[in-house]
Amino acid sequence: MNHFPEAWGRPRDDVYGPYNPSYLQTTGPKTHTQSPAVTGSSILGIKFNGGCVLASDNLASYGSLARFTDVKRLRKFGDTAVVGFSGDISDMQYIDRLLDSIDIRENYSAHGNTLNAKNLHTYLSKVLYKRRSEFNPLWNHILVAGFDDDKKPFLSSADLLGTTFSAPHLATGFGAHLALPILRRLFPEERPIEEITKDEAVAALRECLKVLWYRDARSLDKYTIAVITSQGIEFQEDQKVEAQSWAFAETIKGYGAQVN
Repeated sequence: MNHFPEAWGRPRDDVYGPYNPSYLQTTGPKTHTQSPAVTGSSILGIKFNGGCVLASDNLASYGSLARFTDVKRLRKFGDTAVVGFSGDISDMQYIDRLLDSIDIRENYSAHGNTLNAKNLHTYLSKVLYKRRSEFNPLWNHILVAGFDDDKKPFLSSADLLGTTFSAPHLATGFGAHLALPILRRLFPEERPIEEITKDEAVAALRECLKVLWYRDARSLDKYTIAVITSQGIEFQEDQKVEAQSWAFAETIKGYGAQVN
C-alpha cells in the first residue's frame, strides 16, 4: 500500500492506471478573479446642500449565505472623501490597501495638497480600467463622495470596467433598481440640490435601506451612513432598520392560507 502523502485521495495506480494531471494545465487566461466568493450588495449616495451622504448595509454574503454581518463597506479617505464598495470583498480589501498607501504618501508629502473626492475617483477609475484591460478585473462597483476642486459636493461611480457616471443620487447593486426610483421621486431633476437638506437626504436613504431590507435577499437590517460636509465626515454605524415587521404580509393575497 502506498502511504506517501502525494498519493492520498487518488485512485490506486495498480487498479486505475497512473494519475494524469494534464487536465489541470491550460494555456488560457486565469479566471479565478471572475468568480467572486464573498460579496456586498448596494451602496446608496445622494448630494444635498453642503455635502453628500453615503449608505450601505453591513452584510457580506458567501454566495447566497448571509455569512458576515459586520462588514463595513464605507471607507473614509482623510477628511475629504468616503468610498463605498459593492461587489467582491477581497477586491475591496485590495483597493483599501491602495488607498492606505496613498493616504500615507499624502500625509508625508511636502507640498501640503491633499486629494479631494474628484481626484480620488479619477485614480480609482484608472485602476479599475487598467485591471479590466489586463482581463483581471477588480470585481467592484464603487461610489466616491466628497467635494471637487471648487468645493462643491461631488458624487460619482466607477464599475469593474472603469466606466464612470455622475448624478445627484446614485446606487449600485439592487439599489439601482429599487432605491433610485424612490430617490428620483423624492428629489426630481427640476429640484435643485440647494433645496435639499441634510436631514432630508439621510431620511431618504434610511427609507431606501428599509425597502432593500424587505426586497433584496442579499441585504441586512443593520447599516452604516456617512455624512460628508465641509466640517468633516460623520459616521453613523450599526444603525438598524426602524419599525420593521413582516405583519403586513398577512394582508397580501396568496400569503399562507389566505386566498381572498
